Amino acid sequence: MFDLDRWHEIWITITRNKMRSVLTAFGVFWGIFMLVVMSGAGYGLENGVKSGVEGFAENSAYFFASTTTEAYKGFRKGRRWQLRNEDMEMLRAQIPELKYISPILFGGKEDNNVVRGDKYGTYYIKGLNPEYNFIEPQSMLYGRYLNDIDIRDRRKVCVIGKRVYEEMFVKGEDPLGHLLKVGGIYYQVIGVNEPVTQVNIGGDSKESIILPFTVMQQTYNRGNELDCIALTAVEEVRIGKLEEKIGGLLKARHSISPTDPMAVQSMNVEKQFRMFKMLFLGINVLIWIVGLGTLLAGIVGVSNIMMVTVRERTREIGIRRALGAKPKSILMQIMYESLVLTALAGFWGLACGVGILSLVDQVVSNVDSDTFFRHPQIPFSMAIVSAFILLISGVMAGIIPAWRALQVKAIDAIREE
Repeated sequence: MFDLDRWHEIWITITRNKMRSVLTAFGVFWGIFMLVVMSGAGYGLENGVKSGVEGFAENSAYFFASTTTEAYKGFRKGRRWQLRNEDMEMLRAQIPELKYISPILFGGKEDNNVVRGDKYGTYYIKGLNPEYNFIEPQSMLYGRYLNDIDIRDRRKVCVIGKRVYEEMFVKGEDPLGHLLKVGGIYYQVIGVNEPVTQVNIGGDSKESIILPFTVMQQTYNRGNELDCIALTAVEEVRIGKLEEKIGGLLKARHSISPTDPMAVQSMNVEKQFRMFKMLFLGINVLIWIVGLGTLLAGIVGVSNIMMVTVRERTREIGIRRALGAKPKSILMQIMYESLVLTALAGFWGLACGVGILSLVDQVVSNVDSDTFFRHPQIPFSMAIVSAFILLISGVMAGIIPAWRALQVKAIDAIREE
């Protein structure tokens, strides 16, 4: 039953010494406020990073050729070798766990390497195949992406990035079918793309021009050489388990020592993603440790102030015991006072923390949509957990003072006064 008189008595007790109650409550307020704000900031950073890499094929890796560091089969160390088209076919045939495989050629970013009429610009040039769109996905604003016929027939076509379109064409103009002079050779525009993810290999996709890799090999006199091979494994197999096998096959094909640690370089994207996850797990654990430590300091303050309150009310408690007050009644009064003081301060801290996070979220959203800090809000489940911790903390803060109150004997309290 809700006892209005009891709660009125508790409220009078708490407000009897306002300054002391405010200072004590501030410790609890600050503890839960810091926990909410730090957790929200951690979630904001995590959301920003996740949104930046969202859409990128996590289970992927990139392989590059480098200089050998060991002599092998008559070759001296320091030999420079190149990945080739045949390497892709070999990997596709010998490793069935591969889902997508794409070559990459980098054309650099030379000054004014792209011209259209009286307009010119400096952009990244990449040679890819259609499967790369499943590794580093692109959203098509106009037209289409590369297809197998472009690769097979060596069509002089290109897919341009959003910024290339904005600088080479008039706003609203349909770019499809128009010609761009890239590195002295004309290519027909078949599409305009915008990156789905903020992860960009070989330069920002918005500032890139994508050519069929076979055409780029021909026009740049590269023969069948490749700068990089990008791979994605099927969902059931981690690319990390295939990384050593892929490196071994490439070494065997190019007469490289199996123990050479530098000849075949790789970038395991899956490993990078796992590092991000572990980093954010560590950040969240640290936030909870610091936040709960601060909250604990506030709870200790509440417990101490309740001990002082019990000491000051020794005579009152003794008289109540003499008049027949049950121990349970005195116990519950002290516990209720501790709970109310903690809950009021804590819920104010929770509300203020959520309010600050909402304000920051609005500011960040209006300032920069590409920032690595997004939606710094705590999940609803965390708010429930925080409220539960508050209530449990309030009860625990009153346990020792309540036990102290039960030790007061009526005759000793009256004699002491």
